[in-house]
Amino acid sequence: MSITIEARRMEQRMLQRRNGVVLNRISQVVFALAGILVLYVVGRAAAANLGVFFQQVLNGLQLGFIYALVALGYTMVYGIVRLINFAHGDVFMVGAFVSFFTISLLNLHQWPLTVWPGMNPTAAMVIGTVTVILGSMLTCALLAVTMERFAYRPLRAMPRIAALITAIGVSFFLEYFGGLPFVFTNNYITYPRPFEVFVLNADMVPPAWLGILWGMCALAAIAYGVLKVMGNRGNAQAQAWQRNPLLQFGMLFGGFLGVALTIIWLTPQLARTHFELTASNAMLIIMGISVVLLVILQYIVRYTRIGKAMRASAYDKPTSRLMGINVDLVIAATFALAGSLAGAGGVLYATAYNRIHHLMGIIPGLKSFVAAVIGGIGSIPGAFVGALTIGLVEVLSAGFISSPMRDAVAFSLLIIVLLIRPQGIFGEAPGEKV
Repeated sequence: MSITIEARRMEQRMLQRRNGVVLNRISQVVFALAGILVLYVVGRAAAANLGVFFQQVLNGLQLGFIYALVALGYTMVYGIVRLINFAHGDVFMVGAFVSFFTISLLNLHQWPLTVWPGMNPTAAMVIGTVTVILGSMLTCALLAVTMERFAYRPLRAMPRIAALITAIGVSFFLEYFGGLPFVFTNNYITYPRPFEVFVLNADMVPPAWLGILWGMCALAAIAYGVLKVMGNRGNAQAQAWQRNPLLQFGMLFGGFLGVALTIIWLTPQLARTHFELTASNAMLIIMGISVVLLVILQYIVRYTRIGKAMRASAYDKPTSRLMGINVDLVIAATFALAGSLAGAGGVLYATAYNRIHHLMGIIPGLKSFVAAVIGGIGSIPGAFVGALTIGLVEVLSAGFISSPMRDAVAFSLLIIVLLIRPQGIFGEAPGEKV
């Protein structure tokens, strides 16, 4: 009798699993068709006006670099403590407001000219801007460490849902505490940029410089290909160079930039059209600072003592404790790094869009979380690639479909990735324990 009941239960489970697989396949087809439709609409609109298309691509890259700084915080924290820190977007908001007060009240961006009146204005601008960003990064690092110490650490041994609910509570607290009249107020505030913004045009960049830049990018792409071939053939020196993250990131980014420059130069020639791209110095500064911070983070994680402790703790915390690693200190350092990157992202976002609000961290925080999941949460390169993808998808959807569709398309992309590849682009499928 018991054997018959167990056989029926197994048959029911198999039927449920089969039905689930069928529903999963149907949903995959539906979302794939929706994605093809979106690509068709964007492609038709882009073909009609290539200049607008590449301008939107440039704007999307700017937004993607900002999202990358926030997404890295999500992926680092999750990689070590398996926590989705939903308050991370509000740390991003605090970074923007800290920079606002340091600029508007303290004039921190002008301190080099105050101390050395005869300093070169460009050098003073660079030093002042870096000082403002560092101030926001330090403040947000302290805020993130405080959150970890008093809100998350006491719940570390509890079920994960407890820490997740706490993260949502901390997020609401920061948002609505910041909306009080004596804190940040609930008004939209115009952000005073730490430097003068001007639009770059073709006359400001000599063609020879563009040729040199294109040549360097092409050489970087070729060098990366040669190293990959030599490494695959067993060359020890090439394999050692491949393991250098700074060299690898530089060659990959150079190759990406070379491809982008080639497309932008070739497309008008092939289509027999002429268009110009509009870029500001703020856009280039945002991209440059983001790349520098990403390279520094990659260096810290790969080559420093604390970075090695982070990787060991992410892999196996009990064994790391047995090996003498202070896991609590490592987790606090991870939150500090994540918070500092979010603070820098808040300054760059406010500089790009020139307006701040106490709820400004909600949507960028969610988009950055989506970017981390798409890239493979727990993977630093994945967070970077996912952020650029989300930035491009969002801006192109707003430009060629409609503004309300920017959020719908971005979050639909998350659903499609979870259906097709749940671990993300750079994530690894969970192993099965025997």
